[in-house]
Amino acid sequence: MNRLRGNAQCWCGSGRKFKRCHGDQRAMRRRPVQPGRVGPLLAVPSSITPPDYVNGQLPVTSSSFQVHSGESLERLRVACRVAAEVLETVGREVAPGVTTDYLDQVAHEAFISRGAYPSTLTYKGYPKSICTSVNEVICHGIPDDRPLQEGDIVNVDVTGYVEGMHGDTSATFGVGEISPSLQALIDVTRDATLLGIAAVAPGRTLNAIGAAIQPYAFAHGFGVVVDYGGHGIGSVFHAAPHVNHTVHDWDTTPFEPGMTFTVEPMITAGSPNHHMWSDGWTVAANDLLPTAQFEHTVIVTDAAVEILTLTAQGSSPAGTLALVAGETLTPKP
Repeated sequence: MNRLRGNAQCWCGSGRKFKRCHGDQRAMRRRPVQPGRVGPLLAVPSSITPPDYVNGQLPVTSSSFQVHSGESLERLRVACRVAAEVLETVGREVAPGVTTDYLDQVAHEAFISRGAYPSTLTYKGYPKSICTSVNEVICHGIPDDRPLQEGDIVNVDVTGYVEGMHGDTSATFGVGEISPSLQALIDVTRDATLLGIAAVAPGRTLNAIGAAIQPYAFAHGFGVVVDYGGHGIGSVFHAAPHVNHTVHDWDTTPFEPGMTFTVEPMITAGSPNHHMWSDGWTVAANDLLPTAQFEHTVIVTDAAVEILTLTAQGSSPAGTLALVAGETLTPKP
């Protein structure tokens, strides 16, 4: 499996070399993100039930699959709908000059107003209600007082806990006007996520997800982070299975109806190699080139797969399977 090279013709059909068209790394490169000041923990009313780990217990992980039906599935649907609504609310606030700390406050208030606890808040010591990953930050960026700049991109990752369930979703947003190359990175990442989800069905195995995502990203000249993946989710925030977004022939866990997990590929403009900041959370690309991510919580159905992290109107900033069914994806080579 070969990644599109810089001197190859761009996948868009322009006739130009990829490195001079949608793979123009000069147009994508931003000033390296510098950590800002992180504000204090935000309060959650005592009337909202938190996950067990908020009360000083270690976060529960599980080697068992999260499987839902009936009443437990209905509770999970609520948590996922809340997460989708919060993501949509925060996305509307992304703009030049806005700080990621402000986005965190918006999300926090949106969770509280819906009777939900922000799952990340105090999870293993994490100090904020969402993750905000700007430009070359791959994941787990901590909201702070750094203002977003015109031309940046930012991933907003939200997880809400309500009715005993976690719902997890994320999307990458452009800040003001962004370059065509960065827009392509965002579009390809969204489409790759949806293609990975669409590959899920009973009778198939877990490696179908990576087999859909990695070739699509490579065909458009982008890389895929190997070390971070999706996870089982439900009453447990992070559970089995680990969901790879790259091709692994050995990953033959079968999909079973009722299984719930996240699909959340991290796609890079350059190398997928990365490092962690001294805060112990923020993961950034070594080459400081931008990255993008989208995420949905999904359930395996009797026939195929269903995205759970949608609003009551069936929408999401992370996209829907209608994009796949309608074949309105980013042009293929």
